[in-house]
Amino acid sequence: MKVGVIMGGDSDEREISLLTGEQVINNLDKNKYEVFPIKINNKNELIDKIKGIDFAFIALHGKFGEDGTIQAFLETMGVPYSGSGVLASALCMNKDISKKIFTAENIITPKWHLVTEKKNFSYDKIKQLGYPLVVKPNNGGSSIETYIVENSEELEIAVNQCLKLKDQVIIEEYIQGEEITCSIIGGIPMPIISIEAKADFFDYNSKYNSEDTVETQAVLSEELTRRIQEVSLAIWRSFKLKAYGRIDIILKDKEIYVLEVNTLPGMTTSSLLPKSASIAGINFQELLDKIIEYSLK
Repeated sequence: MKVGVIMGGDSDEREISLLTGEQVINNLDKNKYEVFPIKINNKNELIDKIKGIDFAFIALHGKFGEDGTIQAFLETMGVPYSGSGVLASALCMNKDISKKIFTAENIITPKWHLVTEKKNFSYDKIKQLGYPLVVKPNNGGSSIETYIVENSEELEIAVNQCLKLKDQVIIEEYIQGEEITCSIIGGIPMPIISIEAKADFFDYNSKYNSEDTVETQAVLSEELTRRIQEVSLAIWRSFKLKAYGRIDIILKDKEIYVLEVNTLPGMTTSSLLPKSASIAGINFQELLDKIIEYSLK
C-alpha cells in the first residue's frame, strides 16, 4: 500500500504538523507500506502531490487539516484517509458548535460566550461567567493564542489579540481542577492520562517545550474512570468519530467538564494519544497500523 503522509500546511500549527509527520514516517512499517512524505505549504499543492497514493495519513493540524477541508478534498479525489470524516472534523474544530452539542447531549462543559467581533462583546453575559476566564480562538488548537484573564482589562486585551488573528473567539469560565485526556482508538477507550503543568494551564509551551509538565496515567477510582470513559464514548458516538480521537477534560470535585474534541491528535514523541496507547501495550508502529485499519473500515 502506498501511504502518503500529508504534513505542513499554512496554519498556526505547522511546526507541530511537521513533527507529527516525521514521527509517523519514521514509525510506519516499511514492510507493509511504501511511504511517501507529502510536505505542503498550501492546499493548492495537493492535487499533484497525492497522485498515485492508496491512502493519505493526515498529519496536519489546525486550519485545512482538522476542519473538514482536506477530508472533503480527499473524498472528492477518491483517496481514503486517516481519521474522522468531513462533518465530524468540521464540528469538532468549532468549539462553540461542539459545546452546543455537548449541552444537547447533557454533557457538562464550562460555560462560555462566543465573540465574533468587538461590538458582539457582551459584558453582561461575561459578568455571569465570573473571573478568571479563558480566552481562546473558536477554531484552533495546541493552545495557541490562549489566555487566562483575571479582570476586564486583561479580558479586553486578550480578546483584541485573538480577533487580530481569528474571526471568532471563545470566552469560557475557568475551571480549576485536574487536566485529563481520554484517547479513543477504534471505539475503545485507552488509559486516561493526567497532565500536571507548572504553568497555570496546559499551554503551547507546556505541551511541546516544557520539561516541567508531567503526563502520567491518571490515578482514579474505578467508578470515576468508568464515568469518564462513558462520557468520552458518548461524544465519540454523537460526533460520529472514526479511527482515533482525543477528548480533553477538566476534573473538579469528581465532576467531568469536557473542554474539546481532537479529531487529529498530535502524534509527536511528547503527544498524549501515543502515550496512552503505550500504557495499553500498543507501540507506535502498532498504533499507526490500527489507525490505518480502522480508517479503512
